[in-house]
Amino acid sequence: MKNTVLTLLKQKQSGDRITMLTAYDYTTARIFDECGVNSILVGDSLGMTMLGYDDTLAVTMEDMIHHTRAVARGANNAFVVADMPFMSYQVSTEDAVRNAGRLIKEGGANAVKLEGGAEVCGQISAIVNASIPVVAHLGLTPQSVNVFGGFKVQGKSLDNARKLIEDAVKIQQAGACAVTLEGIPAKLAEIITKKLVIPTIGIGAGSGCDGQVLVYQDMLGLTVGHTPKFVKKFADVGEVMRQGVSDYITAVKDGSFPSEEHTYAIDEDVISAIAKEYE
Repeated sequence: MKNTVLTLLKQKQSGDRITMLTAYDYTTARIFDECGVNSILVGDSLGMTMLGYDDTLAVTMEDMIHHTRAVARGANNAFVVADMPFMSYQVSTEDAVRNAGRLIKEGGANAVKLEGGAEVCGQISAIVNASIPVVAHLGLTPQSVNVFGGFKVQGKSLDNARKLIEDAVKIQQAGACAVTLEGIPAKLAEIITKKLVIPTIGIGAGSGCDGQVLVYQDMLGLTVGHTPKFVKKFADVGEVMRQGVSDYITAVKDGSFPSEEHTYAIDEDVISAIAKEYE
Protein backbone atom coordinates (compact mmCIF):
# COMPACT_ATOMS: atom_id res chain seq x y z
CA MET A 1 0.00 0.00 0.00
CA LYS A 2 1.27 3.45 -0.91
CA ASN A 3 2.47 5.48 2.05
CA THR A 4 0.92 8.95 2.12
CA VAL A 5 0.57 12.00 4.35
CA LEU A 6 -2.47 10.35 5.93
CA THR A 7 -0.86 6.96 6.53
CA LEU A 8 2.13 8.61 8.21
CA LEU A 9 -0.20 10.64 10.42
CA LYS A 10 -2.09 7.46 11.37
CA GLN A 11 1.22 5.85 12.30
CA LYS A 12 1.90 8.66 14.77
CA GLN A 13 -1.59 8.34 16.22
CA SER A 14 -1.28 4.57 16.65
CA GLY A 15 2.30 4.59 17.92
CA ASP A 16 3.62 2.73 14.87
CA ARG A 17 7.14 4.09 14.34
CA ILE A 18 7.83 5.61 10.91
CA THR A 19 10.87 4.40 8.99
CA MET A 20 12.72 6.66 6.56
CA LEU A 21 16.02 6.30 4.71
CA THR A 22 17.79 8.46 2.18
CA ALA A 23 18.22 7.23 -1.38
CA TYR A 24 19.54 8.93 -4.49
CA ASP A 25 19.11 6.40 -7.32
CA TYR A 26 16.65 3.91 -8.79
CA THR A 27 18.36 0.69 -7.68
CA THR A 28 18.72 1.70 -4.05
CA ALA A 29 15.19 3.11 -3.90
CA ARG A 30 13.76 -0.12 -5.32
CA ILE A 31 15.55 -2.24 -2.70
CA PHE A 32 14.40 -0.01 0.17
CA ASP A 33 10.87 0.03 -1.20
CA GLU A 34 10.81 -3.76 -1.45
CA CYS A 35 11.99 -3.95 2.17
CA GLY A 36 8.95 -1.91 3.23
CA VAL A 37 10.50 1.38 4.35
CA ASN A 38 7.69 3.93 4.89
CA SER A 39 9.45 6.91 3.35
CA ILE A 40 12.47 7.70 1.21
CA LEU A 41 14.21 11.05 1.52
CA VAL A 42 16.10 12.33 -1.50
CA GLY A 43 18.28 14.51 0.68
CA ASP A 44 20.52 17.33 -0.41
CA SER A 45 23.03 15.21 1.50
CA LEU A 46 23.63 13.83 -1.99
CA GLY A 47 26.04 16.73 -2.31
CA MET A 48 28.36 14.89 0.07
CA THR A 49 27.38 11.25 -0.44
CA MET A 50 27.08 11.23 -4.24
CA LEU A 51 28.90 14.32 -5.53
CA GLY A 52 31.79 14.61 -3.11
CA TYR A 53 31.17 18.12 -1.77
CA ASP A 54 32.13 19.15 1.76
CA ASP A 55 28.57 20.25 2.57
CA THR A 56 25.12 20.60 0.99
CA LEU A 57 25.38 24.22 -0.14
CA ALA A 58 26.53 23.56 -3.72
CA VAL A 59 23.59 21.28 -4.57
CA THR A 60 21.34 22.69 -7.32
CA MET A 61 17.71 22.26 -8.28
CA GLU A 62 18.87 20.33 -11.33
CA ASP A 63 20.78 17.92 -9.07
CA MET A 64 17.72 17.39 -6.89
CA ILE A 65 15.33 16.87 -9.80
CA HIS A 66 17.70 14.42 -11.49
CA HIS A 67 18.11 12.23 -8.41
CA THR A 68 14.49 12.53 -7.27
CA ARG A 69 13.25 11.37 -10.66
CA ALA A 70 15.40 8.25 -10.41
CA VAL A 71 14.25 7.47 -6.87
CA ALA A 72 10.58 8.00 -7.71
CA ARG A 73 10.82 5.35 -10.44
CA GLY A 74 11.98 2.81 -7.89
CA ALA A 75 9.61 3.70 -5.06
CA ASN A 76 6.18 2.18 -5.68
CA ASN A 77 5.01 2.30 -2.06
CA ALA A 78 7.37 4.56 -0.12
CA PHE A 79 6.48 8.22 0.45
CA VAL A 80 9.12 10.15 -1.51
CA VAL A 81 10.31 13.41 0.05
CA ALA A 82 12.71 15.68 -1.86
CA ASP A 83 14.89 18.30 -0.23
CA MET A 84 14.70 21.85 -1.49
CA PRO A 85 18.34 22.89 -1.97
CA PHE A 86 20.04 25.98 -0.59
CA MET A 87 18.66 29.25 -2.03
CA SER A 88 15.77 27.51 -3.81
CA TYR A 89 13.22 28.87 -1.30
CA GLN A 90 14.93 31.53 0.83
CA VAL A 91 14.79 34.47 -1.61
CA SER A 92 11.04 34.70 -2.18
CA THR A 93 7.75 32.89 -1.73
CA GLU A 94 7.38 32.77 -5.50
CA ASP A 95 10.70 30.98 -5.87
CA ALA A 96 9.73 28.56 -3.13
CA VAL A 97 6.44 27.58 -4.77
CA ARG A 98 7.95 27.35 -8.24
CA ASN A 99 10.84 25.15 -7.15
CA ALA A 100 8.66 22.97 -4.94
CA GLY A 101 6.39 22.47 -7.93
CA ARG A 102 9.32 21.38 -10.07
CA LEU A 103 10.30 18.69 -7.55
CA ILE A 104 6.76 17.34 -7.66
CA LYS A 105 6.07 17.74 -11.39
CA GLU A 106 9.51 16.99 -12.85
CA GLY A 107 11.00 14.92 -10.05
CA GLY A 108 7.97 12.85 -9.12
CA ALA A 109 8.27 13.53 -5.38
CA ASN A 110 5.27 13.20 -3.05
CA ALA A 111 6.43 16.03 -0.78
CA VAL A 112 9.23 18.56 -0.38
CA LYS A 113 11.39 19.31 2.63
CA LEU A 114 12.86 22.66 3.62
CA GLU A 115 14.92 23.86 6.54
CA GLY A 116 14.03 26.52 9.08
CA GLY A 117 11.44 27.60 11.60
CA ALA A 118 9.37 30.77 11.92
CA GLU A 119 11.37 32.48 9.17
CA VAL A 120 10.12 30.05 6.51
CA CYS A 121 6.49 29.76 7.63
CA GLY A 122 5.42 32.01 4.77
CA GLN A 123 7.04 29.69 2.26
CA ILE A 124 5.53 26.62 3.92
CA SER A 125 2.02 28.11 3.78
CA ALA A 126 2.39 29.15 0.16
CA ILE A 127 3.69 25.75 -0.93
CA VAL A 128 0.92 23.94 0.96
CA ASN A 129 -1.63 26.28 -0.62
CA ALA A 130 -0.29 25.09 -3.97
CA SER A 131 -1.35 21.55 -2.93
CA ILE A 132 2.19 20.37 -2.20
CA PRO A 133 2.90 18.62 1.13
CA VAL A 134 5.80 20.10 3.11
CA VAL A 135 8.08 18.38 5.60
CA ALA A 136 9.84 20.92 7.81
CA HIS A 137 13.34 20.56 9.27
CA LEU A 138 14.45 21.96 12.64
CA GLY A 139 17.53 21.75 14.83
CA LEU A 140 20.83 21.12 13.11
CA THR A 141 19.92 22.40 9.66
CA PRO A 142 22.90 21.63 7.38
CA GLN A 143 22.23 24.57 5.05
CA SER A 144 22.98 26.84 8.04
CA VAL A 145 26.37 25.25 8.69
CA ASN A 146 28.18 28.58 8.25
CA VAL A 147 25.90 30.31 10.75
CA PHE A 148 26.28 27.51 13.29
CA GLY A 149 30.05 27.39 12.84
CA GLY A 150 29.94 23.72 11.94
CA PHE A 151 27.70 20.70 12.46
CA LYS A 152 26.79 21.30 16.11
CA VAL A 153 24.01 20.01 18.36
CA GLN A 154 21.21 22.58 18.70
CA GLY A 155 18.72 23.41 21.46
CA LYS A 156 20.97 22.84 24.47
CA SER A 157 20.43 26.28 26.04
CA LEU A 158 17.14 27.40 27.56
CA ASP A 159 16.54 30.09 24.92
CA ASN A 160 17.40 27.81 22.01
CA ALA A 161 15.25 25.00 23.37
CA ARG A 162 12.29 27.36 23.73
CA LYS A 163 12.81 28.65 20.19
CA LEU A 164 12.82 25.12 18.76
CA ILE A 165 9.54 24.32 20.51
CA GLU A 166 7.99 27.60 19.33
CA ASP A 167 9.25 27.05 15.79
CA ALA A 168 7.82 23.52 15.76
CA VAL A 169 4.37 24.84 16.70
CA LYS A 170 4.61 27.58 14.09
CA ILE A 171 5.60 25.31 11.22
CA GLN A 172 2.71 23.00 12.15
CA GLN A 173 0.32 25.96 12.08
CA ALA A 174 1.78 26.96 8.70
CA GLY A 175 0.68 23.59 7.30
CA ALA A 176 3.70 21.27 7.46
CA CYS A 177 2.68 17.61 7.36
CA ALA A 178 5.73 16.40 9.34
CA VAL A 179 8.99 17.72 10.75
CA THR A 180 12.52 16.35 10.82
CA LEU A 181 14.32 16.98 14.10
CA GLU A 182 18.08 16.80 13.63
CA GLY A 183 20.88 17.01 16.15
CA ILE A 184 18.92 18.04 19.24
CA PRO A 185 18.82 16.56 22.77
CA ALA A 186 16.59 13.49 23.03
CA LYS A 187 14.47 14.83 25.89
CA LEU A 188 13.78 18.05 24.00
CA ALA A 189 12.76 16.09 20.90
CA GLU A 190 10.38 14.05 23.05
CA ILE A 191 8.69 17.22 24.34
CA ILE A 192 8.29 18.54 20.79
CA THR A 193 6.91 15.20 19.60
CA LYS A 194 4.26 15.14 22.32
CA LYS A 195 3.29 18.74 21.64
CA LEU A 196 2.76 18.32 17.91
CA VAL A 197 -0.08 16.64 16.04
CA ILE A 198 2.12 16.04 13.00
CA PRO A 199 4.78 13.29 12.98
CA THR A 200 8.37 13.99 14.01
CA ILE A 201 11.19 12.18 12.24
CA GLY A 202 14.41 12.11 14.24
CA ILE A 203 18.03 11.99 13.16
CA GLY A 204 20.29 12.39 16.14
CA ALA A 205 17.24 13.30 18.24
CA GLY A 206 16.66 10.16 20.29
CA SER A 207 14.02 7.45 20.31
CA GLY A 208 11.14 9.65 21.47
CA CYS A 209 10.36 10.83 17.93
CA ASP A 210 7.57 9.28 15.86
CA GLY A 211 10.08 7.91 13.38
CA GLN A 212 13.73 7.82 12.38
CA VAL A 213 15.78 8.66 9.31
CA LEU A 214 19.39 7.87 8.49
CA VAL A 215 21.66 8.50 5.53
CA TYR A 216 21.89 5.04 4.04
CA GLN A 217 25.63 5.22 3.40
CA ASP A 218 26.12 5.77 7.13
CA MET A 219 23.93 2.89 8.30
CA LEU A 220 25.30 0.44 5.73
CA GLY A 221 28.98 1.16 6.38
CA LEU A 222 29.69 3.01 3.14
CA THR A 223 30.78 6.28 4.70
CA VAL A 224 34.41 7.31 4.37
CA GLY A 225 35.84 9.27 7.29
CA HIS A 226 33.88 10.63 10.25
CA THR A 227 30.55 9.03 11.14
CA PRO A 228 28.18 11.01 13.40
CA LYS A 229 27.60 9.78 16.96
CA PHE A 230 23.92 9.09 16.31
CA VAL A 231 24.58 6.60 13.49
CA LYS A 232 24.28 2.86 14.05
CA LYS A 233 25.93 0.69 11.40
CA PHE A 234 23.46 -2.07 10.57
CA ALA A 235 25.68 -3.74 7.94
CA ASP A 236 29.20 -3.38 6.56
CA VAL A 237 28.36 -3.20 2.87
CA GLY A 238 31.51 -1.19 2.22
CA GLU A 239 33.71 -4.11 3.29
CA VAL A 240 31.69 -6.54 1.15
CA MET A 241 32.14 -4.24 -1.86
CA ARG A 242 35.88 -3.86 -1.26
CA GLN A 243 36.32 -7.62 -1.04
CA GLY A 244 34.27 -8.17 -4.18
CA VAL A 245 36.26 -5.63 -6.17
CA SER A 246 39.55 -7.06 -4.89
CA ASP A 247 38.47 -10.58 -5.89
CA TYR A 248 37.45 -9.31 -9.34
CA ILE A 249 40.82 -7.67 -9.93
CA THR A 250 42.64 -10.85 -8.89
CA ALA A 251 40.47 -13.06 -11.11
CA VAL A 252 40.98 -10.86 -14.18
CA LYS A 253 44.74 -10.70 -13.69
CA ASP A 254 45.23 -14.44 -13.10
CA GLY A 255 42.91 -15.36 -16.00
CA SER A 256 40.35 -17.26 -13.93
CA PHE A 257 37.66 -14.81 -15.06
CA PRO A 258 35.94 -15.14 -17.41
CA SER A 259 35.82 -18.93 -17.31
CA GLU A 260 33.98 -21.15 -19.80
CA GLU A 261 30.68 -20.75 -17.93
CA HIS A 262 30.82 -17.00 -18.57
CA THR A 263 31.45 -17.23 -22.34
CA TYR A 264 29.38 -17.91 -25.47
CA ALA A 265 29.95 -20.92 -27.74
CA ILE A 266 30.13 -21.06 -31.54
CA ASP A 267 29.69 -23.97 -33.96
CA GLU A 268 33.03 -25.70 -34.54
CA ASP A 269 32.52 -25.75 -38.33
CA VAL A 270 32.03 -21.99 -38.33
CA ILE A 271 35.06 -21.21 -36.21
CA SER A 272 37.22 -23.65 -38.22
CA ALA A 273 36.22 -21.94 -41.45
CA ILE A 274 36.89 -18.51 -39.98
CA ALA A 275 40.26 -19.63 -38.58
CA LYS A 276 41.37 -20.93 -42.00
CA GLU A 277 40.17 -17.79 -43.71
CA TYR A 278 42.18 -15.49 -41.46
CA GLU A 279 45.20 -17.62 -40.54
